[in-house]
Order: sequence, then structure tokens, then C-alpha cells
Amino acid sequence: MRLTRFTDLALRVLMRLSVEEGELPTTREVAAAMNVPYTHTAKVVAKLQHMGLVEARRGRGGGLALTASGRHASVGGLVRELEGPGDVVDCEGTTPCPLRSACRLRGALRQAQEAFFAALDPLTLSDLTKAPTGPLLVTLSATPRAD
Repeated sequence: MRLTRFTDLALRVLMRLSVEEGELPTTREVAAAMNVPYTHTAKVVAKLQHMGLVEARRGRGGGLALTASGRHASVGGLVRELEGPGDVVDCEGTTPCPLRSACRLRGALRQAQEAFFAALDPLTLSDLTKAPTGPLLVTLSATPRAD
């Protein structure tokens, strides 16, 4: 299974925020640290806010902060919600698969997809940011703020 770029970026943003110890980073600073376009990062942050995982504060001293829900969320649950419902393959698309009425592959792929999510279910952001990842994320966040 392959994650969308949106889900990948969302997980990286959450990981980055989970190691924050100083001033709250802005969306622009997180985008720069992750080496991704600001516009993509802003869309991800908006979705994470809507999910209740990130709080965005405006003004001086503002920035992005992980909520308690964000800290304790299951990575499997996050990926499920970010990826949305759907099968690994699109059997009913614009050109429906001729095997769809008797196909065993679709069920096998659905099982494999659920096993993928289940493997991520016990993980939290703190699991993902243990050494060596956490210390590397801290160095990425050490860029000075341009006010």
C-alpha cells in the first residue's frame, strides 16, 4: 500500500510538532523544515486542525501546537482518517473491471490493507519520534525565526 503525499506530510508535520520545545513554529517554518511547499503544508495543517490534532494560534507568540488528542492518537487511526475510505484498487472506476463480480483479489487486497492499518494501530507519535528520529527533528526545527 502506498500513502498519499497528503498523509505522508500530515504525519511528518505531527512528528515535527511533537518534538517542539521552544517557540511554537509557524506553518511556513514547518514547511521550510520539511522542505515542502507552504501551500501544501497549509492545507495539511487546516485538515489537522479540523481533526482536533493541531491548534493554530495567531499573532505574536503564535504558531502551531499539538493538542493532547494529537499526542495520543494512534498512527493507524490517523492514516485511516487521512486516507479516507476506499479500496487499494478501484474496481468500479470509469472503466469497471470485468472480474469484479467474481474476483477474489479485491477481498485479499482489502484484508492486506486492514493488516497494514492494524500494524500501525499501536503506534503513537512518541513511538515515531524516538531516537534517532526525534533528535533529527529537533535539529530541523532549530532554524531561527524571521520576524
